[in-house]
Amino acid sequence: MDILDFLVHGFAVALQPEHLLLALIGCTVGTLVGALPGLGPVNGVALMIPLAFNFGLAPTAALILLVSVYYGCMYGGRISSIVLNIPGDEPAMMTTLDGYPMARAGRGGEALGLSAVASFAGATIATIGLTLFAPLLVKVAIRFGPAEYFALFMLAFATIGGVTSGSFTKSFIAACLGLLLGTVGIDPVSSVARYTFGWYELYDGIDYLVALIGLFAISECLLFLERDQRQDAAPVRLGSAAPGMRRSLDCASSIGRGSLIGFIAGVLPGAGASLGSFLSYSLEKRRWGAEGDFGRGDPRGVAAPEAGNNAAAGGALIPMLSLGIPGSGTTAILLALLLSMNITPGPLLFEQQPDMVWGLVAALFIGNVMLLVLNIPLVGLFAKVLQAPSWFLMPMVVLVAFVGIYSLNNSPFDLYMMLAFGVLGYVLRKLEIPTVPVVLGLLLGGQMEFNLRRALSITGGDWSILWSSGISIGIYAFAATLLCAGLIYALLVKRRLG
Repeated sequence: MDILDFLVHGFAVALQPEHLLLALIGCTVGTLVGALPGLGPVNGVALMIPLAFNFGLAPTAALILLVSVYYGCMYGGRISSIVLNIPGDEPAMMTTLDGYPMARAGRGGEALGLSAVASFAGATIATIGLTLFAPLLVKVAIRFGPAEYFALFMLAFATIGGVTSGSFTKSFIAACLGLLLGTVGIDPVSSVARYTFGWYELYDGIDYLVALIGLFAISECLLFLERDQRQDAAPVRLGSAAPGMRRSLDCASSIGRGSLIGFIAGVLPGAGASLGSFLSYSLEKRRWGAEGDFGRGDPRGVAAPEAGNNAAAGGALIPMLSLGIPGSGTTAILLALLLSMNITPGPLLFEQQPDMVWGLVAALFIGNVMLLVLNIPLVGLFAKVLQAPSWFLMPMVVLVAFVGIYSLNNSPFDLYMMLAFGVLGYVLRKLEIPTVPVVLGLLLGGQMEFNLRRALSITGGDWSILWSSGISIGIYAFAATLLCAGLIYALLVKRRLG
C-alpha cells in the first residue's frame, strides 16, 4: 500500500506541465537519435546532459528528460535495424536478423509496428518491476557499511566485461585507466594534490561530463572524419504498421518471455540490454525450432529481442537508483548526472528524494505511452531521418558539445579537456578498447577508494573487515559466479566461431 501511495504521489509530480513537455521532448529526441546508426542511448544521453545544465533544469526535471531520451533511444534503435539492416546500437543487432528480411519482403511497416508494441510491453513490464523491487532492494541495502559498499564496487568491476562487447582483458584495461583518472585531484583524506601537474582546474578532479562528451561524442566525430562518406541505402517499402500491431497478439508469449529475460539481464550489473536481446532471441529460436522461420522474416524474431532490450533498459535503473551501481553504460552516464548535482544514488535516495524517484517512475509509465503513440503514426517520418547525410549531422553534434560544455563553467580549460578525452576515446576505439569501462572507473573510483579507506580506518588497517560480514561474502560469491559464467560463455562463443 505504501508503494501505491508513493506512486500516486509520483504521478502528481510527473503530470506537471513542465515534466510532461520534457518527457515528450526526450522521447522524440531519443527516438531520432536511436534511429541514427552508431549513436545509440549512450551518446544520446551524454549529448543532452550539457543542455540540461545549460537550461538550469532541476534534478527531477533533468532526470525525466534524460531517462525519456534513454527509453526513446531503445525504441528508435530498431528503425535502422529494420529499414537499413544497420543496428542503431548493440542491443538492436538481433532485430536485424528477422526485421530486415521482413522489410525486404514489403512487410517493413508490419515489423516496425510489431517492434513498437513489443518495446512498449517490455518497457512497461520493466517499469512495474522497478516499482516493486527497487524499494525492496533499498531495505536490504540500508544495512550496508563501507565494507559492503566496497564489495558492491568490486562486483561492478568484476562484471564490467558484460557492459561492452569487447574482450574481458581490454575491458579490464579500460577500467584500470578509469580508476587511475579517478585519482586525479585533492586526496579526500590527506588533502594532497594528486596528478594535477600544477593545474588548479584539476584540484576538484576530472569533470565527469567533460570526460563523457569527449569520450563518446567527440571521438565519434573523429572516427567519422576518418571514414568515407556513408552511402545512402536503397529505400525500403514500409507499408502499414497496423498488421504488426495485430500480429503482436500472436507473439504475446514471445513478448512475455523476452520481457522477463531482459528485465533479469538488466538488473544484473554488467549484463545489460545486449545480453537480454541475445538471450531472448536465442530462447525463441530454440523454443520453436523447425516450426519457425527465424533468420528469414519470422515476426517472433522481432518481438522477442525488442521486448528483451527495452525491459533490460528499465531493469538497469534498479541497481543504479537503489545501490548507486550502474547496470549499463547509459545508467553510468545518468549516475554522472546525479553526482554532478550533488545527489548520491543509494539506499537513502528513496528517503531523501522521494519526489525525484517516484516522479521518475511515474514519468516512465507516461513516457512509454508517449513512445507508443509517437512510433506508430510517425514511424515513416522517423525512417526518413535516416536519409540525412552524416556530413550535416556530425557538425551539429560538435556544436552542441562545445556550447554545452562551455556553458557549464564558462571555462576554456573544459573545452581543452573535452578535446583531450575525445582524442583518448578515438585512440581507444581504434585499439578496440571499450570506453564505457573508462567512464565506470572514473565514476566509481572515488567512492570505491573512500569506502575502502573508511573500512580500514575503522579496524586500524585490518583487511579482514572486507570479508567479515555475510553480505560481503555473498556479494563476492555472486561476483565470482558472474565472472566465471562470463568467461565460460566467451570460451563457448569462441569455440563455436572457431
